[in-house]
Amino acid sequence: MRSRSNSGVRLDYYQRIVHRLILAHQEPVTGLFPASNVNSHAWIRDNVYCILAVWGLSMAYKKIADQDEDRAKCYELEQSCVKLMRGLLMAMMNQKDKVEKFKMTQSPYDSLHAKYSSKNGLPVVGDNEWGHLQIDAVSLYLLILAQMTASGLQIVFSLDEVSFIQNLVFYIESAYSIPDYGIWERGDKTNHGEPELNASSIGMAKAALEAMNELDLFGARGGPASVIHVLADEAHKCQAVLQSMLPRESNSKELDSGLLCVIGFPAFAVDDAQLIHNTRDAILSRLQGKYGCKRFLRDGYRTPKEDPSRLYYERWELRMFENIECEWPLFYCYLILFHAFQNDMETVKEYAARLEKIMVRSEDGILLIPESYAVPQDLVGFEYQKPGSQDRVVVGRCPFLWGQSLFILGRLLQENFLAVGELDPLNRRLGAQKKPDVVVQVVIIAEDNEIRDKLAEHDLHVQTIADVAPIEVQPARVLSHLYTYLGRNRKLGLSGRKSRDVGILSTSKLYSLKDRIFAFTPQFVDLSRFYIASDNELMIDILKGEINFLKSAWDLLGRPLVTLVLKRIHLDQDKIPLAMIQTMRKLKSGYINGTRVMLGNLKDFLNTSAITDLSFLGSTEDGYPDRLHPDVQTYLDEHLLRSFSNRSTMNLRGGQLRPRHLRRRMSCKGAIKKTRSINVDSDNLGMEGPTPLTERRLSSIVPPPWLQPNKQGHVSTFATTPEEGPTSPPQLGGDLGLRENIYPMDPQHSRSAIDRRSEFVRQQEITVPKILIQRHRVDTNFADTEVDELIAMLRETENLEEQGDILQYLVDTQGLDFNTGMLEEGRVVTIRDLLKGLYEKACQEKLWGLVRHTAGMLGKRVEDLGKAVTDLLVRQKQVTVGMPPNNEYTITAPLPEVELRQLIHDAYGDDESTAMLTQELMVYLAMFIRTEPQLFHEMLRLRVGLIIQVMAKELSRTLNCGGEAASEHLLNLSPFEMKNLLYHILSGKEFAVSSVARGNLSIVSCKSSRVSKKSQIGLGDPEGEDALTATIDDRQGQWLRRRRLDGALNRVPRDFYSRVWTVLEKCQGLAIEGRVLQQSLTQEMTPGELKFALEVETALNQIPQPEYRQLVVEALMVLTLVTEHNMVPSLGDIICVEHLVHKANQLFLEDQRKVQGDATLCCAKLKDGKEQQQAASGMLLCGGAAYICQHLYDSAPSGSYGTMTYLSRAVALVLDCVPKHGEMECAIS
Repeated sequence: MRSRSNSGVRLDYYQRIVHRLILAHQEPVTGLFPASNVNSHAWIRDNVYCILAVWGLSMAYKKIADQDEDRAKCYELEQSCVKLMRGLLMAMMNQKDKVEKFKMTQSPYDSLHAKYSSKNGLPVVGDNEWGHLQIDAVSLYLLILAQMTASGLQIVFSLDEVSFIQNLVFYIESAYSIPDYGIWERGDKTNHGEPELNASSIGMAKAALEAMNELDLFGARGGPASVIHVLADEAHKCQAVLQSMLPRESNSKELDSGLLCVIGFPAFAVDDAQLIHNTRDAILSRLQGKYGCKRFLRDGYRTPKEDPSRLYYERWELRMFENIECEWPLFYCYLILFHAFQNDMETVKEYAARLEKIMVRSEDGILLIPESYAVPQDLVGFEYQKPGSQDRVVVGRCPFLWGQSLFILGRLLQENFLAVGELDPLNRRLGAQKKPDVVVQVVIIAEDNEIRDKLAEHDLHVQTIADVAPIEVQPARVLSHLYTYLGRNRKLGLSGRKSRDVGILSTSKLYSLKDRIFAFTPQFVDLSRFYIASDNELMIDILKGEINFLKSAWDLLGRPLVTLVLKRIHLDQDKIPLAMIQTMRKLKSGYINGTRVMLGNLKDFLNTSAITDLSFLGSTEDGYPDRLHPDVQTYLDEHLLRSFSNRSTMNLRGGQLRPRHLRRRMSCKGAIKKTRSINVDSDNLGMEGPTPLTERRLSSIVPPPWLQPNKQGHVSTFATTPEEGPTSPPQLGGDLGLRENIYPMDPQHSRSAIDRRSEFVRQQEITVPKILIQRHRVDTNFADTEVDELIAMLRETENLEEQGDILQYLVDTQGLDFNTGMLEEGRVVTIRDLLKGLYEKACQEKLWGLVRHTAGMLGKRVEDLGKAVTDLLVRQKQVTVGMPPNNEYTITAPLPEVELRQLIHDAYGDDESTAMLTQELMVYLAMFIRTEPQLFHEMLRLRVGLIIQVMAKELSRTLNCGGEAASEHLLNLSPFEMKNLLYHILSGKEFAVSSVARGNLSIVSCKSSRVSKKSQIGLGDPEGEDALTATIDDRQGQWLRRRRLDGALNRVPRDFYSRVWTVLEKCQGLAIEGRVLQQSLTQEMTPGELKFALEVETALNQIPQPEYRQLVVEALMVLTLVTEHNMVPSLGDIICVEHLVHKANQLFLEDQRKVQGDATLCCAKLKDGKEQQQAASGMLLCGGAAYICQHLYDSAPSGSYGTMTYLSRAVALVLDCVPKHGEMECAIS
């Protein structure tokens, strides 16, 4: 026999081990591995990990293959990998209907199974008998499939399989918002079968999405049809959520060793080196033991205290598992690989030595990795007393193949048979290295020559849509439609991508389709979406945010390219808005907000941009891969006709809109006003007089009829039957032909018809409150006016606010689908159509209060509402809508758009404006949490209703006006200013208000609080004495304002919840506003657990007044100081936290009487009968909330008259456990 080199002999040794321990168990028919000799189930996750050692060994042989038998061994090992990966693929393809269904429902019962029979690849347990939804398992499969394909293995054989894999990509792309059962198949750690968002699943999905992107599944032999496409934004969303969660694993698991596979091999999913470091350190410090790492805190699996007769745990028993959780050697294998990839060989040696001590030797001398080590039953007491002191025994399988396989990979790396790059051919391990700065390319295109010339006046030279040909510019919705063809497959019954969302990363590429090149404008500029898109300043603000986002998130080849089209509709009184010009100049300078940008023409950027081939749009299934899919062809042809380039815009004069014979001016003020829930006063903003309007219809290219010269000839004269509505000259556009049963009326307005309807009108009178008729110019009772005459008034009035009131009244009495009796182009006009017209006009006139209201009446919803709420929820923030304390609804899980809209609607009743504002604020909150997550530190619930109230309060304070006026100003703020005000409130920055033309307000930051906070909105300047008190008041309300803001935003001090946990451990419970937090919570939950924080938060949210809530938080902090300094062994019974606050208030008032402080004017007065009666009825003279003096709310926390002093004294007096005399160390910070 020929002599072999040492390395060859050593490899043969590993080959024998792999054969004996791993390959000997592989089922010959399916290629799958059973869980053990007695259990034939094959788990996806375990199977993929098992085969990694085989794959690694095959690559090691490939390197030294100098002899035929080595090449043969290499091939045999490779084919075992292919066999296993195809076995899993077949098992999953048998469940293709589930993949299709899951894209729609995302229900745990429609998910792919987590395990199959190793004998035949068929399901082994029912859909609802196991926690099958484990996104990390499918993601791990896709990730390793990508890595193996990149290393040269051919695993996928046909284009049908390619379509299936493409659909698996859709299956995992929303991982960031799908709660699953996770790597341990448990969901919530009590194991009651509640899925939760798991960081390890999200990280694995992110890795799989990135690895699959633009990967050719046929390897070097493939063509465009075998390439997988991933929308980069989906992977980035997973990354953002992952970064916000780490080092936490989920709501119930504050830490999990399973995260090691996300921060290191195989996923390498985290780009931030510091975060990787923090996560690893947290795992080592809290979960590492002598025998490996615990899976997570209070993990009862296989511990002696676990009751094996039931699968789930009782909530109280989790505390028993503390310190005796099983330790898993598997994690040492992960740590060895983690450090080998970091090239830190010292640490690798250290863990290898530790691992050797705890491995089990088999009879023939092979080292085996056991599944886990548990504390023996009889030593549990000693282990509780001194954690980590007792010897443990092996429980579970031995060898544990998942761990054994990783152990062998580690050995191959340590002995230099493999280089790290071979286990990671896609170079995922380099993700955390510093990248060069991204340069964002920006192209501005003018809709037509006129706009181009206007820009040229400002020395900004751009091309028009016609000039950039042959490149075609399209809106993002076209791209989103094209992507629905991706992954379609008739044979398999798969329908392609369901999500319609295309983010900025996807629109920042160019796309080639046969010989055409497309550029897409970003989704946020799509005007058909929502009213905030018609606020130019806000769009510019969002654009800056998106450019900044591209700088950090872009990781594709080439530079990102943002294409923007400047249209007629963006002009303001026929001029280009100043804000736009300034932004373009900034872009031209090469830097905007610290991001490097290049402004240029499209053709200049062709060579430097990322280009994706849309080859999947060919009719591959019909055998014509080179021809476009017929549906795509028709869609593109139709759409290109309606594209930007030839949109007809009409300049129509307002003068001819009105029939001359209707000169009676009637006014019906206040119909909108009565719907508001934050009392509002409707102000006439006097937009009178004919104004040239540029109108763009979203549904068709037909100009809206009310902007055309009056078509009198169009009167319809068909006979009306009682089922049909009244008819009159068609004045307004419409598409809905629904009718209501009302009395007929002939077109000549005969008197008799009016008499016949008087009874109908009487019924209306009952339903309409008289608030409507406040300031009439003609003494006609609104309710007696014919619907017809109202419509005539509507035509006649120039004032949009007035039109709004008339329409509000008509909607209240007749409903949205009431037939107004007008015709337009043969179609019936309904009130809904009139509203749509008003909405579009109000958008152009920038009457934001009216815009919000009409949008609400039309039931519009923010396109991205669902996405915005998801963005907040997945970053562990809950959202509540509605006004506290009565109708506040909490949203704790992502909901479909329709349900969200309904929920918000229910929360605000008829108040459409506030319901719209709520949706708007949710979108802004989501923008902020994406760009400035630090604003949300220590906030768990975002209570939108409270935030709206605080915004109105802040405006009334700043503008020195009443609540109604403030609410009106609030609802009339432009979307940009609204976002700005929200930002100031979140960040706690002081702001002033200055008014801009047309009565719109503008929010300005002011550095010091000495700036006069008076606005110029004709409130007149206070003179003399008033001016003096105004400045004093400013300084006075400071602490009250801070408490109000923090209370409304639910902001708490650092580590507040974990500190409350320590207080709860030392007393029987904490009572807050009738809710008791029981001590048993500490049995179930760990201090850092999110579920615990939410319990505390729910109790605090029972308190309606924000400033009072904040004092309760301060009282809890004083209690934490008592426990942290171990002043007393126990705090005794249930502590009523409000008692402490009220006691502190008493002490404060006593002191105030002694020193004759401000409070002597209100609460510290000596009471006589009348005032006692007042106090009893709940009214304090100073208006303080919850019977606490306003002046206490306004005291600083520190100082001898500070709230902390009084609260500490209250604690000392109220709690029995604190000694009443003798000396104590006082430590209050």
